[in-house]
Amino acid sequence: MPDKGSRTVLSFDFGTKSIGVAIGQEITGTASPLAALKATDGVPDWNKVQALYDNWEPDLVVVGLPLNMDGTEQQVTQQAKRFANRLLGRFKVAVETWDERLSTADAKAMLFELGGYKKLTKEKVDSVSACVIFASWAENQY
Repeated sequence: MPDKGSRTVLSFDFGTKSIGVAIGQEITGTASPLAALKATDGVPDWNKVQALYDNWEPDLVVVGLPLNMDGTEQQVTQQAKRFANRLLGRFKVAVETWDERLSTADAKAMLFELGGYKKLTKEKVDSVSACVIFASWAENQY
């Protein structure tokens, strides 16, 4: 596994209907959005998740942890934790969860800046949220 600071990181913005995905590079602290995964009650098509792992060969995975603004957990927090545990169990790559408060608002603001309302599709917002989650996580590693 590469040293801390030079790892490839797969980032997920968990949702029950859509899961945003981004691929990040620790060395640059930046991430690129990938196609969001459709989900049914938080369960994605695992074959598509396998394809992501096969294609990007991540050294680490970060899953956004949806918390209330006061830091308390909500129902979807437990679902995100389950998703993170399933990723670890299936793919045997280290998984960390990361506080994702305000990531969706930040993603919407970024997309709006780039192209107005027409850029604010659900799938784009989810995957840009995964980029925001990665960037927040990366900023706090050192």
